[in-house]
Amino acid sequence: MSRALSPATPLAAVGRSVLGTLAMIGRVSRFAGETVSHLFRPPFYAREFLHALVQIGWLSLPVVGLTALFTGGALALQIYAGGARFNAESVVPSIVAIGMARELGPVLGGLMVAARVASSIAAEIGTMKVTEQIDALVTLSTNPMKYLTLPRVLAATLAVPVLVGVGDAIGIMGGWAVGVSRLDFNAAVYLKNTIDFLETWDVVSGLIKGAAFGFIVATMGCYYGMNSGRGAQGVGRATKSAVVAASVLILAANYVLTELFFTA
Repeated sequence: MSRALSPATPLAAVGRSVLGTLAMIGRVSRFAGETVSHLFRPPFYAREFLHALVQIGWLSLPVVGLTALFTGGALALQIYAGGARFNAESVVPSIVAIGMARELGPVLGGLMVAARVASSIAAEIGTMKVTEQIDALVTLSTNPMKYLTLPRVLAATLAVPVLVGVGDAIGIMGGWAVGVSRLDFNAAVYLKNTIDFLETWDVVSGLIKGAAFGFIVATMGCYYGMNSGRGAQGVGRATKSAVVAASVLILAANYVLTELFFTA
């Protein structure tokens, strides 16, 4: 009997994995939908929202800015080295600007925010669950979703596009600094080429991506924090899972949005 059932064992394992994945997608989707639904129902905790806005937006600016600065400089060097093979060094300003605005600015900004914010949110809410502070909120007739999740998700959705816009500007200026100091570009000509080739939709599409990535980061942090296991190990697993899930979803969402925005 065991030999007859053994060939089906791998298929059963695959089936369990698929069903588990689909169940997880359903739980996360329901969690996100419930979070958005609270936006249209009072009360709104403005103090929690402003605190989250500072934590997610302002305090993430240094890491996003430094990432964008070095990425813009490295991108300029790589494009110049590749373009030199085809006598196309002059495309450096335009490619750096388009690359930062469309892809690298939103994606790297989103990943940096995911590393910093998703882990922080998951650890904070997970610790609150372990220490029964969430149960205390329920006892005080305060909805944890409205008090803990909505302010953070809304703050991230609004703050990350701003971080992406600032990161785009810093990244482009990093490419400009490398182009002028290391690649012998004329400063004024470099900036003129950047402005001439960069279109409004290039920037706007990146900001839309930033809003989507911010929503993903905060939602994953809140979801895994709310569903954290007991004890230090449970909080640690929730933190790790939040960062991994947010990072993977950012990359997947980036492909979907790129396909939507730039496919004729």
